[in-house]
Order: sequence, then structure tokens, then C-alpha cells
Amino acid sequence: MEVDVAATALVGGVASPSPWSLLLSGLAALLVLWAASLAAERCWLRPRRLGRALQAQGLRGTAYLFPTGDLTENGRLHEEARSRPMPWCHDIAPRVVPHLHHAVREHGNICITWFGPIPKVIITEPELVREILSNKSGHIEKFTNKRLMKLIALGIASYDGDKWAKHRRILNPAFHLEKLKGMLPAFVTCCTELIGSWESKLAISNGSQEIDIWQEFQNLSGDVISRTAFGSSFMEGRRIFQLQAEQAVRVMKAFQCIYIPGYLLFPTENNRRMKEINQEIEGLLRGIIKKRERAIESDGHGHDLLGLMLESNMAIGTSSSRMSTEEVIEECKLFYFAGMETTSVLLTWTFIVLGMHPEWQDEAREEVLSVFGKGKPSFNGLNRLKTASVCHGFLRATSKLLI
Repeated sequence: MEVDVAATALVGGVASPSPWSLLLSGLAALLVLWAASLAAERCWLRPRRLGRALQAQGLRGTAYLFPTGDLTENGRLHEEARSRPMPWCHDIAPRVVPHLHHAVREHGNICITWFGPIPKVIITEPELVREILSNKSGHIEKFTNKRLMKLIALGIASYDGDKWAKHRRILNPAFHLEKLKGMLPAFVTCCTELIGSWESKLAISNGSQEIDIWQEFQNLSGDVISRTAFGSSFMEGRRIFQLQAEQAVRVMKAFQCIYIPGYLLFPTENNRRMKEINQEIEGLLRGIIKKRERAIESDGHGHDLLGLMLESNMAIGTSSSRMSTEEVIEECKLFYFAGMETTSVLLTWTFIVLGMHPEWQDEAREEVLSVFGKGKPSFNGLNRLKTASVCHGFLRATSKLLI
């Protein structure tokens, strides 16, 4: 009988493993130990070190709970806050951000919470906030999980260091006062069309009509961004807005378990859909950018944000100092997403506050009519609005409770 001694050797009637099997088993064991050590470092040892270091600097906050940090407690507080009606007042922080509100109340205006194994420093001291926001070095880390944030938008809001400085230098000219003045006609057109649609509804219903202003202001802010940022109408940008709204919900769902290393690689339904949405959004934006680049060659850049951004980018001398097409796409995603949601929320909150203080409505209405009459608003006339400016400043201050 022939025996393949290279594969097995019979010892006492039992087949012993081959050298290759032993080697593979050893490698598998080493891989498991390596993965376990990484998980222990990321989810246990490193958070403990960081927590002690932050406490040594005098910072107080919640204790790290392995492995989810404050995510579980955050979810519980959100469910509790939304389980009862919101009081008719300005104190919205306990409803909107209950976990942050609780942390600041318990541990002070500068404190620590935990996003999984990652410590987050909450800063509500106005002077420190001003210093951070005015910092021009770019060496303040914005997001720790950029792989997940890319599914919504990266752009200048998430960059650090030299990359942040480069994008700021390219984008900054688009926000000069003279450039913003050129966008006013688009603002006026969008608002005029919205008011016209409301007046049509009132005419049909004999002077009384219930309107969902939340949806109306989402459409308005989407229309404004589409026209002033990308030179298109809301109908052209509608698909992007719809996709980003769905993406935001799915990313927030992923945030609840993203502390698991490599979670985005799992073939879950949510992960697959997020990748599909991101690919479709980037494809739509790539088409808009390519069309504008072709138009620039013949008709100029245009006066919207995309045109100004491309003009500024092309004016940079070396290609290494310019933004790539992928980086331009990320900036477009950021302005679509951040601009629409924040603006529509602020407008809705403005109407709520005006409903709570009808005397402000009367004063602001009289002032606007005295400055503009029945004509269209002008940029110079906006500086003559005093009551509206006070209302605007108050609303900006109270809206910070949403952050």
C-alpha cells in the first residue's frame, strides 16, 4: 500500500497534521490575536488613557462605558424627550439635544461625552467658541469618522490643516460681499414665487388655507441653493435633495453602531443603500460640474457658487494647489446638504417665534412696507431695516440651541 507521506504521517493509526496545516493554523491564531489586540486598544485601553489625560486637564464629563460610550444613554434620552409634547417656549435644548443639555447641566460649559470609544469635548463658552471658529490654521479636528461622513458630505467643514487652508483660499472669494450682492435677484425670485403660490392657494380657498411651512421652506431653501449655488432650478436639484434626506436618516442609524471597526464593510441592507445613494449623488453632481466646465470655455463661469468656485480653482497656478473634481463634488454635496436643512429649520423656527410674539410681526411688517413699499427688496435697503435686524439677531441666538 502506498502512502502520501507529504500529506500525512500515520502515528499509532492517527493522521497527524501536515506542516502546512500547522502553519495556517498558527497564522489564523496570530490574526485573531492581532484583531483582538487592536479591538482592545481602540475600545478599551485608548479611551481609558484619553479619559485620564482629559481629566488631568481639569475637564469633567461622563465616564466611558465599554464599548458604546454614551450612545445608549443618548438614544434613551432622545426617546424620552420625544415621548411627551414640547412646551410652547424658547427652551428647546432639552427636546432637540437632550444628551448634550444634560451633560452641560451636570458637568459644566466645557465637558466630555463619549461617541463610542471617541471622546467629544463640548464647548459652550462664547469666547472659546469664537476663538475656535475664527481659527485660520485649520488644525482643529472636525470629524473623527470621515469614512462615514463622506456618505453625506465632506468638504471644507471636515478638513484639517493644509487641505482646509487650501479649500478656504479657493472658496473664500465666492463669499465676498460683492459676489453675494449678485445673488440677491435669485433670492428675491425664489421668495416671490413662494408667496405667489401661497396667494393662489388663498384665492382658491376664499382667504383661509392651512400650509405646512416646514415642507414649503424646505422647497424654498432647496430652490435658493440650486439657483444661487449651481445655476439650476429646484426641479433639477430635487433628486439630490431627496437622496441626501434619505442618506441623513441612514447615516444617523449607522452612527448607533459605527464603533465596530470595519462596520461599513458589512453587506447590510443599510450599508448597501448608503453606498448606492452616494454613488447616485456623485454621478448627478459630476454631470452638473462637467456641463459647467464646458460652458465656461464658451460663455464664462457665471455668478453662482459653482461658477465662482471653478473660476477661483482654475486661477490657481499649479495643479497641485487646485481642487480635484472629486473635491469639488464634496464641496457641492456639503452646500446642498448643509445649506438646505439648516436654512429651512431656521425659517420654520422664525415663523414659530413670530407666532409666539405677534407684536413683532406688526412692527416688522410696517418697517418692511415703509422701506420697500410694494417693490422688490434691494441690498442697500436691507441695511435700513432695524426691527427686522433685531428679530434676525434674536433668532440667530435662539437657533444656536439647535446645535
